[in-house]
Amino acid sequence: MKIGELAARTGVSLRSLRYYEEQGLLTPIRLENGYREYSPLAEEQVQTIQLYLQLGLTTDQIAGFLHCVLKNKEAFCKEVLPIYREKLGEIETQIQLLSNIKRNLEDRIQSILEEQKETEE
Repeated sequence: MKIGELAARTGVSLRSLRYYEEQGLLTPIRLENGYREYSPLAEEQVQTIQLYLQLGLTTDQIAGFLHCVLKNKEAFCKEVLPIYREKLGEIETQIQLLSNIKRNLEDRIQSILEEQKETEE
């Protein structure tokens, strides 16, 4: 299948498909005319890439285990769990940072409201 058909079937832009190829996540066959030809399995491969991107993983991280998960169940790919744990740790750190920022903003708002109330009295 050609790149346009793969894009239509998966809902992924041509630009993204080319990027996945640059990152080594997709490997089409190049025809004599330079056109990309994708195997029928490419659709599943793109959907799998999209799933991992939606989990917040980078293309570098995905490249580290994609081949394994396409051949086996995710549970049998030893590379996946450490990446999931690392990503979860990053998210927990971000949540803590955002909670601190939220708390600081709430304190500032309260302080401003109290100052305004005092000047009105």
